[in-house]
Amino acid sequence: MASQEIYYVPDGSKWPIVGTLSLFITFMGGAMMFNNAPGGLYVLILGLATLVYMFAGWFADVISESLAGKYSKQVDVSFRMGMGWFILSEVMFFAAFFGALYYARAFSIPWLGGEGQGLHNGTHEFLWPAFQAMWPMNVMPDPSNYTQYKDTIPAFGIPAVNTALLLTSGVTCTFAHWALKKEQRKALCLWLAATVLLGIIFVGFQAQEYVHAYNDLDLTLNSGIYGSTFFMLTGFHGFHVTMGALMLAVILFRSLKGHFSKKDHFAFEAVAWYWHFVDVVWLGLFIFVYWV
Repeated sequence: MASQEIYYVPDGSKWPIVGTLSLFITFMGGAMMFNNAPGGLYVLILGLATLVYMFAGWFADVISESLAGKYSKQVDVSFRMGMGWFILSEVMFFAAFFGALYYARAFSIPWLGGEGQGLHNGTHEFLWPAFQAMWPMNVMPDPSNYTQYKDTIPAFGIPAVNTALLLTSGVTCTFAHWALKKEQRKALCLWLAATVLLGIIFVGFQAQEYVHAYNDLDLTLNSGIYGSTFFMLTGFHGFHVTMGALMLAVILFRSLKGHFSKKDHFAFEAVAWYWHFVDVVWLGLFIFVYWV
């Protein structure tokens, strides 16, 4: 009778409390910056530095435990379940912002225009005479508190290029996975490097788009509901692409060092799942934020 596999339980770790403190400091720094409090930038940098320290230390521990052969098949199942729940939480995160965009476009704007409430069009004239019940809302209620933007970002410009880049990166990531399963180390590293490069180019183009929006179009976070939803959705997605590219770079570094085998490579699969999730979210962004 074969011996039962031992489920590895690590010793007590400092990383959860370090992660909690780093997130708290980061959020405090961000809140201070948005409210123009003195020292906000330094608090934010401290929080982000602590967060990077936590990630580096925690993942280093997990990698060393994996290389030492401490993880059984059941531990692998636990990792997969954990990654699945994490991606589900990310789905709900973006669903909240997509929901806000849908609510504003499908309900709030028509209601403000008097639609569907037994009211005559123009009931808003006393409070907001220039209101136009149409998307995007390019007329601000109070120019002293809101930035009047000149134009929206066209879909078939940088966003279309970025769509092609992300879809291509999904293909290169899949090719890298196939190469790993066939134990083709050189092809694995080349396809991974291509995926990382495409992710970096995507972020670069999005940064260029933001500069154009702020400097040339006067489109900012203060540009009403359109500006708020645009930057919240695209900004958080850009952050996720940045994190995904960083994780892929770590996987590439590990692949160059000879880590992973065709049967034991969950770390690669977890990052690939995350990257494909980022691709799917971008398709929703391209359609509902830029195109429709």
